[in-house]
Amino acid sequence: MKKLITTLKNIWSIEELRSKILFTLLLIFIYRIGKYIPLPGINPVTLEALQKNNAQNGILDLINTFAGGAFEQASIFALGVMPYITASIFMQLMTVLVPSFQKMQKEGESGRKKINQITRYLTVVVTFVQAFAYLAYLQQTSGPAIMAGYGSFYFSLTTVILLTTGTLFVMWLGEKITDKGLGNGVSLIIMVGILGRLPQSLAQELTFRSTRTGDILIFIIEIALFVAIILGSIMLVQGVRKVPVNYAKQIVGNRQFGGARQFLPLKVNAAGVMPIIFAQAIMFVPTLFTMGSKNADLGRMFTDHTNGWYMLIYAVVVIGFTFLYTALIFNPKQISDNLKQNNGFVPGVKPGQPTTDYIGTIMDRITFPGAVLLAFVGILPGLIQKLFGMTMGFSMFFGGTSLLIMVGVVLDTLQQIETQLMMRQYDGLMKSGRIQGRQSSSAIQI
Repeated sequence: MKKLITTLKNIWSIEELRSKILFTLLLIFIYRIGKYIPLPGINPVTLEALQKNNAQNGILDLINTFAGGAFEQASIFALGVMPYITASIFMQLMTVLVPSFQKMQKEGESGRKKINQITRYLTVVVTFVQAFAYLAYLQQTSGPAIMAGYGSFYFSLTTVILLTTGTLFVMWLGEKITDKGLGNGVSLIIMVGILGRLPQSLAQELTFRSTRTGDILIFIIEIALFVAIILGSIMLVQGVRKVPVNYAKQIVGNRQFGGARQFLPLKVNAAGVMPIIFAQAIMFVPTLFTMGSKNADLGRMFTDHTNGWYMLIYAVVVIGFTFLYTALIFNPKQISDNLKQNNGFVPGVKPGQPTTDYIGTIMDRITFPGAVLLAFVGILPGLIQKLFGMTMGFSMFFGGTSLLIMVGVVLDTLQQIETQLMMRQYDGLMKSGRIQGRQSSSAIQI
């Protein structure tokens, strides 16, 4: 406890770090206030009553998670940062598949600024389209919550404009946190939205267990299991395979350069949370073609995350997308060329194509266990809910997108704080070792 108090004092004594933390908290507070501001023409009381009967699944639940519950509350921030994430994923794929974007990415800082600017413009387009889709969703599922005094055209116009403006404002908040705050602004906003639902879900689970004799012990076991799963997720996020790399010595004048021995950190889960996001979107597609038809039971199977067939298909999809996304973002040829240009080589492996094949083989071997573990994390909420019979809201924190985002963002934020402490010769946040975030363990420094 004394160590914790000393660390907090050290953090507060650094003026730059203190200002970054306060600035970040202020913008997060503004974002959380916006979540409770409903769209004009929406009756919040009626909407809340309707939402109890309209369970959200698949991609709708994912959007609601990323928006911190603002989606189901018809808030001005209902779409959250989901359109920005969609645009960012699209641009990331373009930098892999389109040569002109690849060239732009290699231009350094100027190229990165161009890509970010294109991403912002694309976000406006995506937000505008999703705003119309959300408007149709509101009119279909929550029609009685729309006040009678608002005309159809006026309500549609104001809703689309406010949703688009709200998403762009949240995107601006994220960029300001990245520039002047603790960094990882968009990820931090998503994490705050997810954590904002945890106290309510925890209270619901405790209330549910307290009404039944002997279930308090089960609740304690659930909390212990939750902590254990978080620890396992940290291992999955930070797990790397270290490939040794040597650098040849160079003598320029009277000085010697190179000759260092380093390693290449190949991530066990290089795809991150993206396969789970893609899998949830894919699993939602069959429900679009089965609503109101004779195959409605089949559609319900694809929205019930406790169903055995759902978990099996979901796991297979996650594993497939993990291999696909890793192949798109990981380029052994580029790494091999960078090593060769910097006089680096893997001991016992010839430079060039043999090094490319060697790195690619190792990546294939570690991707499979990483994909299986990621699929297991993805189906954990359904397994936990089925085994313990807990509430659905609390079970969603035991795995899937919510858990991986929380773990990754917390690690990145703690790493940022620890770096500031170490720069000023203070002790880090841990007695031994250093905190590694997603960025430090995935970056390949040549």
